[in-house]
Amino acid sequence: MPRLLIKHIIQLSHPFFTKMETVPVKGDSKPHVVFIPYPAQSHIKCMLKLARLLHHKGLDITFVNTEVNHKHLLKSGGPHSLDGEPGFQFKTIPDGVPEGTPEYMYAVSDSILTNFLSPFVDLLGRLASPVTCILSDGMMPFTVDAAEKLKVPIMHFWTFSACAFMGYYQAPNLIEKELIPLKDESCLTNGYLDTVIDWIPGLEGFRLKDLPGYVRATNPNDRVDYTYADYTYVIESIKATRKVPNIILHTFQELELPVIEALQPLIPNIYTIGPLELLLNRIELEEEIKKLDIKGYSLWKEEDECLKWLETKEPNSVVYVNFGSLISVSLEQLLEFGWGLANSNHYFLWIIRPDLVVGESAGFPQELKEMINERGFIASWCSQEKVLNHSSIGGFLTHCGWGSTIESLSAGVPMLCWPYLWDQPTNCRQMCKEWGVGLEIESNVNREDVEKVTREMIGGVKGKKLRSKAMEWKKKIEIATGPNGSSSLNVEKLANDITLFSKN
Repeated sequence: MPRLLIKHIIQLSHPFFTKMETVPVKGDSKPHVVFIPYPAQSHIKCMLKLARLLHHKGLDITFVNTEVNHKHLLKSGGPHSLDGEPGFQFKTIPDGVPEGTPEYMYAVSDSILTNFLSPFVDLLGRLASPVTCILSDGMMPFTVDAAEKLKVPIMHFWTFSACAFMGYYQAPNLIEKELIPLKDESCLTNGYLDTVIDWIPGLEGFRLKDLPGYVRATNPNDRVDYTYADYTYVIESIKATRKVPNIILHTFQELELPVIEALQPLIPNIYTIGPLELLLNRIELEEEIKKLDIKGYSLWKEEDECLKWLETKEPNSVVYVNFGSLISVSLEQLLEFGWGLANSNHYFLWIIRPDLVVGESAGFPQELKEMINERGFIASWCSQEKVLNHSSIGGFLTHCGWGSTIESLSAGVPMLCWPYLWDQPTNCRQMCKEWGVGLEIESNVNREDVEKVTREMIGGVKGKKLRSKAMEWKKKIEIATGPNGSSSLNVEKLANDITLFSKN
């Protein structure tokens, strides 16, 4: 029997877990946890949900955003959406980069490595109550130095799958074995990326191309190369996170047991606590929702009209299309997707952000506009979890970001996979080869392929099999987030471990 499963069974039978009680704190003081996410939509959303869970369990929370994102969250949710309540407050630190800077997110990443430490330490020093623990995004490496300066415990939350985290964690080993960085751009096309990496525990059968996107860097010293920031940032983040004994992952044990077991000898404490949305749904939060009515999960205003449109459609008849909050596509790629979706003769709901297309507006020729008006609905942003849980959704065309992936699994929705960078190739590989819920679209997208896989997903035999498998994972997720499920137990353990910090 796998060691992790034995440990889990022991936990289930232990009185500490069956009572599900939080360790009491001496006196009236509460543990005070400072959250700081990487300044991007999916990271903020994920960490804010964990902050709400821990606050519900009696911990005080300070949630730190950058000034630019704090402004966007207020614009999206309303001027009082982040007012918080006693025990939950929002603070900000400077971005160090003017909004509108070319390649803004890469510039912010550079700024994180050079500018964030001092203002973050200063902020924590000004807080009214002492900090029990820093709970940092794993992609905010400066927080390890901050914890050392302030002499407080630190935990890293990698808002990714366990497989992707293992892929990131192996970066120093890949460099040592001289597998990365790539010698030149020819390695991107000559089959080199098909090299099987057979020595990473838990990732048996993986090819180099199945690892996160940083492995594609051809010249990490060339700041013009778009992979530069990704490669350099990953290396710095992993150097820092290897010093952290407590790692939180937004996954659940049953989905990724082999790789979680493989990580255990490397990391003293691992907490798998996903999917967070279902954990939030399962606890009685009516009073807290009234007091802590956070509408700040989204950096953009969510449109409700698309939900009304979905109400007019048959079950499993609509393809939902969303490429996330960060990636951009060319106008040519946009048109190939547009024609493929329209030619499939199936309904589709397509999220097109104002900044989705690189350097151009998302314009469609008149003929395609007419076809989209007949079969499709275009919105600039939406409540993705509400959309995915709508009965009319039959498939999700996604970039394979982990937030989107785990939300789709939670809703029992299969996926059409078009990975771009970061953790997305790893997630795509697992969806299509291990979890049985995905069909991959070639990176050089063409309308014929999009039409084919859309038809297969909505009306084909393979689509029915994928949907059936996705529903199986949905049931397993419901068990994992249930009262005695693995994720519920791990959140309880996390809250207790943080509380113990305050007693030492």
